[in-house]
Amino acid sequence: MFDLDLDKLFSETDTISRLVICEVKGSTPRNTGASMIVTPNSTFGTIGGGTLEFQAIARARVGMHAAKNRFETIPLGPNLGQCCGGSVSLLTEYLSRDCVERALRQGWYIRRVTGEAERPSTFDCLLGRAQLHSHVAAPRLIDGWFAEPMGQPPTPVWIWGAGHVGRALIQTLSGLPNFDLTWIDTGRERFTDDDWRTYECIPSAHLERMVPHAPAAAFHVIVTYSHDYDLRLCDALLRHKFAFAGVIGSKTKWARFRSRLTALGHDQERIEQISCPIGQRSLGKHPNQIALGVAVDLVKHDTQQDQTCETNRENTARAGVFASY
Repeated sequence: MFDLDLDKLFSETDTISRLVICEVKGSTPRNTGASMIVTPNSTFGTIGGGTLEFQAIARARVGMHAAKNRFETIPLGPNLGQCCGGSVSLLTEYLSRDCVERALRQGWYIRRVTGEAERPSTFDCLLGRAQLHSHVAAPRLIDGWFAEPMGQPPTPVWIWGAGHVGRALIQTLSGLPNFDLTWIDTGRERFTDDDWRTYECIPSAHLERMVPHAPAAAFHVIVTYSHDYDLRLCDALLRHKFAFAGVIGSKTKWARFRSRLTALGHDQERIEQISCPIGQRSLGKHPNQIALGVAVDLVKHDTQQDQTCETNRENTARAGVFASY
């Protein structure tokens, strides 16, 4: 949320309001950590829309003069005209530019939002483990204190190919949060002037030589104009680490690729970590339909990764591993 231009945020006011969901129970439109910023005349982000958001924005603006934080648990039932059935604990806070800049420097924003308890020592354990293992711990509410990271590292997505499908795919993914896009093809002429201004474009006559430069946590989508390039990239990726890899094609194409990759020395278990065909056949074969299906798969995979990491962290915490910090 604070990736936004601070000059823009504070251009019309010395104090902004921030709405953040600190805890959820049951079915809710957004999860813990979802937030938005409210200024006298603008909003940025969303906490789920609907009556909950509409009323929260109105209250935030009314309270801007007094700038007194508010914490409340709101059931999402008939009174709001929302039938989600759950409830959200919503914090409305007022921040100066100095407060925002200080939180950004520290990397974490930890504050008491309700009650009188002292800051829980659990937070120090969580932050220590996050730093030790180079991951971003999830936002959480503990004993009336709320902690959230000020920077969420995006998932790197490398798109190999700037043809019809590649172009449709990068346009679709660029509108989604939490993806850092890199676009690679065989020459500068494969990209337009607008592409160069808008995206991270890399021309390379030997695509497979770029693979070692990709982060181990990257998602890869291979949609080049050549089956030869596709195969070389699969071979290079199998010799490198990746979080997800998918190739456009048919079942027949992938059967041939599996045979050729086996001949290149890769074992079947490793080969099956590459997805082919990508997308969702039921959506159709138009580039935009393929891109939509691939985008859905990437978002699902990204969400599953986050949930798995968070479950592992929760299990570790319950096992008492943090006691050593």
